[in-house]
Order: sequence, then C-alpha cells, then structure tokens
Amino acid sequence: MKHFAKVTWAKHPQESFTDHCYHRTHQWQFDGGAHIQASSSPHIVPVPMSDPALVDPEETFLASVASCHMLFFLHIAAQGGYQVLNYSDEATSCLQKNQANHLAFTHIQLKPVIDFRAGKAPSQEQLEKMHVQAHKQCFIAQSIRASIDILPTLKISETYERFDHSIKK
Repeated sequence: MKHFAKVTWAKHPQESFTDHCYHRTHQWQFDGGAHIQASSSPHIVPVPMSDPALVDPEETFLASVASCHMLFFLHIAAQGGYQVLNYSDEATSCLQKNQANHLAFTHIQLKPVIDFRAGKAPSQEQLEKMHVQAHKQCFIAQSIRASIDILPTLKISETYERFDHSIKK
C-alpha cells in the first residue's frame, strides 16, 4: 500500500533566503485531491516567518496518531455491537530532546471521550481493552518511538447530542 503527498514551497521575490528570514508557508497536496496550506510551527520558527493560523507538521503528526487510533477504535466498537454517538480527543504531545540530543516526539497522550448510546455501551474494562486493541492495530502508533498513553473517558447517553467539535486553545 502506497500513499502520496506533494509538498511545495516557493521563495518570495523580496526574500534573500540565505539570511534565514524567509517565509515557511507551503502547500500539501494529497492523492485524494485535498490541498492544505501549512507552515512551520511558531514554537520552532518565529512569526512572521511562520504563520500560526496554518497547520504545522507537529500538529498534523499528533492529529494523525489520534485519528488513526480513533478510526480503529470505531471499527472495534462497531464489531462489538456498541453504538458510538460521539468521539472527541484532545490529544497532546511532548517535543523535547531525545537521548541523541535531537528534538523528537517523546510522549503522546490521547484523551478520548466516547459517548455511547445507553444499552449499547461497553463496561469501563471493555472500553480499556478496546483502546489497547485500537493502539495495537494503529499502524501509525506502531511506527513511532514516542510513548503513547491512552486515557479514555466513558460517557453513556440516553439521547443523541453532538459533541462541540470546536478547538479549545
């Protein structure tokens, strides 16, 4: 199985480039046709050379781990006959120097809150086992060195209410 991503960047005419004062805004294009504007993280490269309004590689790395875990979890829940109403995860990561003294993701924490329909929900023990399964099946999690903790919250609802999917900063 192969995947495709095209990453493009072009220097602005007024930038000298060799003074390191050039913009880091660039484009990502994926095989499904999605185009995303990205930038370096303002935590790594200061504004105005970074654009904090755009996604950065560090954020998308974390999102890909959380997304992969969620998709496998939803598959496992459906197989088990559980009715998931909402899934939300406010994942965090830690970027710090590793043993080789290079910046690396050393720790990721997933904090999924899963809302199940009453009568179609697992026990807390079953929920934790499902997350262990999802972690083992997530090929992204299995491809990285960072430790990953999963701290699930079980929620059971009598009625369906959509989660607020807005990003809290």
